[in-house]
Amino acid sequence: MLNLIMKDILGTPSILVGLFALIGLLLQRKSAANIVSGTLKTVMGFVIIGAGATVLIGSLDIFSQMFNYAFKVTGVIPNNEAIVAAAQSSFGTSTALIMVFGMIVNILLARFTPLKYIFLTGHHTLFMACLIAVTLSVGGLKGFALILIGAILLGLCMVIFPAMLQPFVRQITGSDDFAIGHFGTIGYFISAKIGKWFGNKEKTTEQIKVPQSLGFLRDTSVAVSLTMAIFFVVVALFAGPGYIESELSGGSNFIVFSLMQAITFAAGVYIILAGVRMLIAEIVPAFKGIAEKIAPNTKPALDCPTVFPFAPNAVIIGFLSSFVAGLLSMFILPAVGLSVIIPGLVPHFFTGAAAGVFGNSTGGRRGAVLGSFANGLIISFLPAILLVFLGDVGFSGTTFGDSDFGIVGVIILGFAKIF
Repeated sequence: MLNLIMKDILGTPSILVGLFALIGLLLQRKSAANIVSGTLKTVMGFVIIGAGATVLIGSLDIFSQMFNYAFKVTGVIPNNEAIVAAAQSSFGTSTALIMVFGMIVNILLARFTPLKYIFLTGHHTLFMACLIAVTLSVGGLKGFALILIGAILLGLCMVIFPAMLQPFVRQITGSDDFAIGHFGTIGYFISAKIGKWFGNKEKTTEQIKVPQSLGFLRDTSVAVSLTMAIFFVVVALFAGPGYIESELSGGSNFIVFSLMQAITFAAGVYIILAGVRMLIAEIVPAFKGIAEKIAPNTKPALDCPTVFPFAPNAVIIGFLSSFVAGLLSMFILPAVGLSVIIPGLVPHFFTGAAAGVFGNSTGGRRGAVLGSFANGLIISFLPAILLVFLGDVGFSGTTFGDSDFGIVGVIILGFAKIF
C-alpha cells in the first residue's frame, strides 16, 4: 500500500497535480461534475504535454544533428515547453511537488508579508518549478530537502519578481489593479531602466503606424512554422543534400524534409501549449479560490500579454528588436566559447514584446528599441551560461528561454558550487 502511494501516486506527476486540483475543487465545494471534469482535465493536460514533447524533441534532435554537421558547433533552441516536457521523465515528481508547495508558499507570503501578489501565470509556475528541481538536483539536493528548499525558492520568486516591476506597471497602465507575473522580469526591468536612461518617453511608439502585413506575427503557430522553416532550410543548405538524404531523411528531398521538420516542430509546440492550457485552466481556478479565502487584499500577477494593449506598436517593435539581438548573438556566443543559442520565436516574441512596452513607458521609441534589444541579448547569453553550469544534464538541444530562469538557475548552481 505504501509503495502504491509513494511510487504510483506521488511518483506520477500528472496524478499528483490532479490531486491538488481535486483538493482545491473540494474545498470550494464545487459540484460533482466540476470536480470530476477539473481533476481529469488536469491529469490529461500533463499527459498531452508529454505527447507533444515526443513530437517536438524528435524534430529538435534532427535540427541539432544538421546544425552540428554543418557548422561543427552545438546549436540550442530555448523553449520552455520543450525542456519542461523533456525533463518530466527524470524530474517530473520533484517538479510537481515543488509547483504545488511553491503555490502554497506564495499564498502564505502574500498573506503575512508586504509582498501582496498571487502569481497566476500557471505555466510559468510549472516552468520555474522544473528549473528549480533540475538545478537543485544538479547541485546535490534530493528528497525532502529538495522539495522544501525548492518550494520556498519558487514561492519567493512568485512575489519578488512581480514586486520589482510594479512601479513600471503602474506607469504603463495608469492603475494599480494588477501586476505582471511572468518570468522575463529581469529583461523587462532592464528595458525600463535603459528607456529611462537613454530614451524620451514623450516620443512614444504609438505615434508610429505599423503595417498590417506584420499582423501574422501575432499568430504563434504560423510564426513558429515560418521562423523554424527559415532556420531548417538555411541549416540544410549548409549541411548539404548528401548528408541529410543519406543519414536523416531516408532518401527524401532535403528541402522538403527540412520544411516538414519545421512544421513538425511547430506542431509539437502547439500540442504542448494545448496541454499546458488545459492543465492551467483547471489548476489556476482551484489555486485562486484557495488564495482568495486565505490571503485577501492581494493583487493578481498575470501573464505578460496583459500589457500589450497599452502599446500595440511597441509589441511589434520590441519583438523585432529582441530578435535582431538574438541573431547577432549567434555569432558572438561561439567566439566567447559558449554554445550557439538559436533565437527562438516564442521567447523573443513574448519577452521582446513586453520589454518593448516597458522600454516605451520610460523612454518612448528609443527606449522600446534599446530596451528590447538588451532583452534579446539577455535571453541569448543567460541560457548559454546556464548550460555551462548544468554540465552533463542535457535536454535534446533545448533549454529555458526567459531571463529569470537563467538568473535563478545560475544563482542556485553558483551557490551549489561554492558550498
